[in-house]
Amino acid sequence: MNRYQDIQQLKTNRGKRYYTTTRYPDIPLSDDDLYIITMRGDRLDNLAYQFYGDSTLWWVLQIANPNINKDSLYPNLGVQFRIPTDINAILDEYERINS
Repeated sequence: MNRYQDIQQLKTNRGKRYYTTTRYPDIPLSDDDLYIITMRGDRLDNLAYQFYGDSTLWWVLQIANPNINKDSLYPNLGVQFRIPTDINAILDEYERINS
């Protein structure tokens, strides 16, 4: 799956193609959220696959955990990590704000 497949592509007056800026939804806390303690080897894409069946949803975990390093797919070791469970509502909001 191409991470740019759902992002609108535009052209400049000179014909150069570019992608619009992707906007990500806020992910509010929920009583249904799961929490784990991160372990050695955990990565956002692997956790997304484990909990959502889709590794490309790593961005959901990154947004839901604002205290993690944004420059890495590896969360800090031994910290509490939130896994939002209402993934359909998150994806619906993502579609809404990017269409």
